[in-house]
Amino acid sequence: MNGPYVAPPDPTRDGARVVYLDHNATTPVDPRVVDAMLPLLASGFGNPSSGHAYAAAPRQALARARRQVAALVGADPAEIVFTGSGSEANNLALRGAVLAAPAGRRRVITQVTEHPSVLETCQALHRLDGVEVTYLPVDARGLVDPADLAAALDDRTAVVSVMAANNETGTLQPVADLARLAHDHGALLHCDAAQAAGKVPLDIGALGADLLTVVGHKMYAPKGVAALCVRTGVRLEPVVYGGGQERGLRAGTENVALAVALGTAADLAARELAAGEAQRLTELRDRLHRALERALPGRVRLNGCERRLPGTLNISVEGTTGHDLLAAAPGLAASTGSACHSGAHTPSPVLSAMGYDDTRALGAVRLSLGRWTTAEDVDRAAAALADAARALTTVRSATR
Repeated sequence: MNGPYVAPPDPTRDGARVVYLDHNATTPVDPRVVDAMLPLLASGFGNPSSGHAYAAAPRQALARARRQVAALVGADPAEIVFTGSGSEANNLALRGAVLAAPAGRRRVITQVTEHPSVLETCQALHRLDGVEVTYLPVDARGLVDPADLAAALDDRTAVVSVMAANNETGTLQPVADLARLAHDHGALLHCDAAQAAGKVPLDIGALGADLLTVVGHKMYAPKGVAALCVRTGVRLEPVVYGGGQERGLRAGTENVALAVALGTAADLAARELAAGEAQRLTELRDRLHRALERALPGRVRLNGCERRLPGTLNISVEGTTGHDLLAAAPGLAASTGSACHSGAHTPSPVLSAMGYDDTRALGAVRLSLGRWTTAEDVDRAAAALADAARALTTVRSATR
């Protein structure tokens, strides 16, 4: 934790560093996280459940990691269940809640722009006898209307699942309002906070969430570790059966090194938030947006709304597709919302659900900033995208 605070090395393209603006997809591993986990891969190899001397350090490290993750989201350490991924945590939350619910509560409510790990789990649950699934719409900003949830809720509802922030647009959902409605009907509220944890302040109590997902590789820890916060008193069916690890909900000897990585990342994120990191990213995000609007007047359209993650900018540039735009800007690493199937690109389901037409949805580019993003990076990215957009327009005009 006391090592040098330096960014990991970046790849280059034609001698210049490639600007990384894809932090919503995954983040670099912070060198301080690596430093914290390495001893647990070497001398701290003991099984934390054993009773001998080799188990002491791993057991203590695991407990500290649990405290660190809990502190980031305002939970009790005993409420933290380590998992292998955010998808696994979401599966445990939804499948676990439905299978543990009384016979008369076999209904799940979610919304149409959730992560696939939520949507696919809901589809799998729907194949079980007696399980119903309701999907709430979103508006043009990507927001769920609490009135729609109120109309959908009934006493058969076991769990409502609504993400804290969308991975494509960064839209922040009114989770606390939705949780109050769910609780009025005796239902649990699960919140997938994979994108929000470490980027904006989160308190599971203030949100009213009963279950909350936190993901390591979205906040500078390695891939392969996440956590589900399970509030005291919430009953779930285990996701992995076996020993009593992780409150009996996820059997298997714990990967202490990865748990330590997640705990360290959570601790660092809490410090960064306290130091004003969210404001810094908001300013850089808005600088990028303004630069693009100046360079491409009348052609840049914001997808989503102002109530979004500090470092997320999703835009469509008129006259281009997101895939072509990024291909023409090789010095920039970012994402589109579209998917490629057999060479054909299809619109982002998230943007389509928000009511955007195919042209705008196919034109979308997601630019997500992070811990080591600088003003120079933002300016270079804006210039690269503007040059690419102008070049694509020139080519298309010449071929007409």
